[in-house]
Amino acid sequence: MLQITDIRLRTIEGQNKLKAVASITIDGEFVVHDIKIISGSRGLFIVMPSRKTAEGDYKDIAHPINSETRLRIQDMILDRYRKEIMES
Repeated sequence: MLQITDIRLRTIEGQNKLKAVASITIDGEFVVHDIKIISGSRGLFIVMPSRKTAEGDYKDIAHPINSETRLRIQDMILDRYRKEIMES
């Protein structure tokens, strides 16, 4: 199983919904940048890095293959975000 070995956050001030942008390192060898932390009506969630298509839709550039992995990544990122917010 792949392990997230580092999480880096850049908090965003002055935005309504966008709270931070995260980068994760997997197994100390692979990095995924620009994972957004969003505040929605049901609480915080993550949005994987994406690009805008010619049709105006957004398509993920990198994403987990299954929901269990997505939840594990989301939980780790949001835990780190909450700790940083409490410390500041």
